[in-house]
Amino acid sequence: MGIEIETVVDHPLTEVFDWHSRRGAMRRLVPPWQPMKVVAEADSLADGCAVLALPGGLRWVAQHDPTEYDPPHRFVDVLSSRGPRSWPPRLVGHWTHTHEFGEAPSGTRVYDRIDAPVPAAALRPMFAYRHRQLADDLAAHRDAREAGLTPLTVAITGATGLVGTALSAFLTTGGHRVIRLVRHAAQSQDERQWDPDRPAAHLLSGVDAVVHLAGASIAGRFTAGHKEAVRDSRIGPTRRLAELAAASAFQGPFISASAIGIYGYDRGDDLLSEESVRGDGFLADVCADWEAATAPAAAAGLRVVNVRTGIVQSAGGGTLRLLRPLFAAGLGGRVGSGRQWLSWIALDDLLDVYYRALYDARLSGPVNAVAPTPVRNADYTKALASVLRRPALLPVPSLGPRLLLGEQGSRELAEADQRVAATKLESLGHRFRHPGIDGALAHELGHG
Repeated sequence: MGIEIETVVDHPLTEVFDWHSRRGAMRRLVPPWQPMKVVAEADSLADGCAVLALPGGLRWVAQHDPTEYDPPHRFVDVLSSRGPRSWPPRLVGHWTHTHEFGEAPSGTRVYDRIDAPVPAAALRPMFAYRHRQLADDLAAHRDAREAGLTPLTVAITGATGLVGTALSAFLTTGGHRVIRLVRHAAQSQDERQWDPDRPAAHLLSGVDAVVHLAGASIAGRFTAGHKEAVRDSRIGPTRRLAELAAASAFQGPFISASAIGIYGYDRGDDLLSEESVRGDGFLADVCADWEAATAPAAAAGLRVVNVRTGIVQSAGGGTLRLLRPLFAAGLGGRVGSGRQWLSWIALDDLLDVYYRALYDARLSGPVNAVAPTPVRNADYTKALASVLRRPALLPVPSLGPRLLLGEQGSRELAEADQRVAATKLESLGHRFRHPGIDGALAHELGHG
């Protein structure tokens, strides 16, 4: 029982070990399909303690063993207890996770061993995911260093959302400091209270870059109240934050989220680059005004990047999280005709786009954050069903999404037809971790 698995990554031993020792490492390694969430990371690999939330309010407590700590070659954590909510997981019996690292001819040997009464088949997808994440993250950080990037202090709004949480963890494992701009009173030195209506003059003091992700979710029925929340959470706060950046000692870059909704919801087979004209519809209007709200920063000479994001693929949130149980039950299928184009991007590739925007001065203005291979809706559903080893025989009539989203919401979200190209990124030779939908879904869902 248990598992032993190893791989070799083409990075120096100390670099690999240091990556594991930094904040964010556990969040980068916990698979998104597993029903657990990091509550607290260990503050030391020598004797720290990490806590993960499980369903039903339970807790998994991983205590690091100081007697087994041998940097940069080994650290060990064991299943432990901390209060009644952590007692039920102890029914597993023993659980010891040994992490070992050693020099190899082409880099570093990464070895994991789990001693526990759990079949290896149940653990193998998790460790395949972990080793892929480690290798890809280290490669992204190496690219950044080779481009001249040194440790930054990055202020992030929306840092508790799907993208913000992942981006914060990714940046801190690379040795950068993240300051979360939050609505509530700051609770640590890595938080600053941000009033979107009246941002404090010192908010960006000591900050090297801003990543602005905050905004109400667009998912939901397109009622007047919902549309107002979507719009008001983006336009005004973005403009005021850009004005603050322009008026302060901040020197940029100023990176703001946007979306491919700016191209409109019905563009057919047109291949859309950053130079394409904007389209029609509520989301196109919002995105256009959202990007225009960054103008004060650009006028002050700051490098502004508007990240026009496609449909993010993550088992931890967004549309994939909603679709997964339906397809796993064999109830998924194409929407309508299935011929509408879906321009998507894997979550980790989106993180890499934001990362590149931090250090590559050639990126400015709108940047299409989409994979290089848009797919039709029918092909997407076929790929998702195949990864989950389920049929996709039940087409979803337009009536279904319209009942959930309303007519306008269905038209602009579920039935949107946008074939978007990552023109600027591809012109720079940008490397995508997951260029194809099959591989992206397999990685996110543990079927790689």
